[in-house]
Amino acid sequence: MRLLCPDHLTDLQQELKRVGVDPCAWDIFAQKSRVVVLKLTGLSVATANILKQTALLTGADCAVHRDVISGRVRRSDCLLFATPRQYEQLCMRLKNQPDCAARLVPVIKSLLARAQNPPAPVRIGNRTFDFRKRTFIMGILNITPDSFYDGGRYLEPPAALDQAHRLIEEGADILDLGAESTRPGSLPVPAEEQLRRLLPVLKPLAKKVRTPISIDTTSARVATAALAAGARIINDISGLRFDPELAKVCARHNARLILMHIRGKPRTMQRNPVYHDLMQEIVNGLSWSVKQALDAGVKPGNLFIDPGIGFGKKPEHNLEILRRLTELRTLGLPIVVGPSRKSFIGITLNLPPEERLEGTIAACVVAALNGASIVRVHDVLAVHRALSLLAAIRNPGAG
Repeated sequence: MRLLCPDHLTDLQQELKRVGVDPCAWDIFAQKSRVVVLKLTGLSVATANILKQTALLTGADCAVHRDVISGRVRRSDCLLFATPRQYEQLCMRLKNQPDCAARLVPVIKSLLARAQNPPAPVRIGNRTFDFRKRTFIMGILNITPDSFYDGGRYLEPPAALDQAHRLIEEGADILDLGAESTRPGSLPVPAEEQLRRLLPVLKPLAKKVRTPISIDTTSARVATAALAAGARIINDISGLRFDPELAKVCARHNARLILMHIRGKPRTMQRNPVYHDLMQEIVNGLSWSVKQALDAGVKPGNLFIDPGIGFGKKPEHNLEILRRLTELRTLGLPIVVGPSRKSFIGITLNLPPEERLEGTIAACVVAALNGASIVRVHDVLAVHRALSLLAAIRNPGAG
């Protein structure tokens, strides 16, 4: 006798095979091994009661406010606990309920699909990024004098170009070039200065490498020039809050756009940021950014989201984001995470930036386990090795 905890579908199938279960039933048992929790917000008391009772009929459960049964509250959030098979039965039953409950069916189906499935593969230039197979690596190249970790090291074009090629050799799937530091307390850098730093590196690099190049900027002017020079991705830390024209630029160039969540601006963002419901507020903020991008003409398949670790968050917020990252699948878009050598690692471990490699690796592995499609790091080689081993563990035989 033993406890069986198969976290991977392949492992469960092997156990079913050993027992002698008919392969036709494997998928049924696989679904019964997974409970998915969905949160539905602001339901009327009538809807919440119907949902609760219907869930219980399927063998699932639904947590509601304790005063829903008495009608002392007008609305309630709900937490649904069910297996995929139970969700199927729940949706079938809800279709026959009053409209207030029946209209939850497409919402539940959409959330369930996003919870169970990674984002669709993305084609960028000559590269296909299949997020079902592994988490990809974005290598950081700061062409700045004042970035918190490597400021000044790659300010001159020869040094920057050497580092870019080194990052590619170490396993970077994307290069992220930035000419404006966004560390806490930093001030904006004019577009002219960003381009003066950026273009002497970007132009020759784009001609020589097949690796997609991302530009870390909030400026529509910088984005226009960078995309014309060969960049394929714009990484906007403001989520379109600093320069709304940026989305239109990406739409015109059919460029990929990373939308990050931030509270405030770099100069002031770390002045006691407060959240009442961290993950919900991040989802709400990113939802706003996504809508702005779509309204400007950016294709849904060109969008990525980033929870903004270190941008208007306390150390405990950043740890919670990593722990609950899977919840960002709500938006159905590839998730980018940038924990590299940031202060939450230093505060947690009491270490300066130059000693935060192990913390960065741990954060990247946790991010990958919890749904990150891309991690953005300075230390490409070390993180590449760690994520390669993780991929081998999670996807046996994939190579």
